[in-house]
Amino acid sequence: MPGRGRVLEIAAGSGEHAVAFASALPGLDWTPSDQSAEARASITAWATTADLPNLQPPLALNVLDPATWLEEPLQALVCINMIHISHWTATEGLMTLAGSRLASGGLLVLYGPFRELETPLAPSNAAFDDSLRARDPGWGLRDRDTVVATARAQGLALTRRIEMPAHNLMLLFRRTR
Repeated sequence: MPGRGRVLEIAAGSGEHAVAFASALPGLDWTPSDQSAEARASITAWATTADLPNLQPPLALNVLDPATWLEEPLQALVCINMIHISHWTATEGLMTLAGSRLASGGLLVLYGPFRELETPLAPSNAAFDDSLRARDPGWGLRDRDTVVATARAQGLALTRRIEMPAHNLMLLFRRTR
């Protein structure tokens, strides 16, 4: 993460991540967002309790609706556990948002489970994928290479792949244009 600047968190959920990151990274102006009014209420509750000067109120941002996007450039965009629990169009919207709002050299952080051609899918991730697809056929673990290609089309280059606990990955992208 950059030492200073504006960070937008997509699909911030309950707000626990936003509070943890804003607390640990006081030089960053952290803005959580979520489409869900219930999630935004939870984020507000967590933020009120934490009372951090660098944690902004949650936005009702929709990655498919540019009218809801912030206008100013971002130094980083963080998305944790969203792209597999949404339709593919949300991933495309996320990449368009990142490609248009990240400053040159800005960072996109993706976290979650992915399918990788060269790595057998862990049984727990296969069961999770089946569960997601049973709830909504448009959901499911995304192919890492397809995500990378979609990011590349928006001027984002994969710079790092980090293995995380429970068969998750962190993929880091930089805006190149």
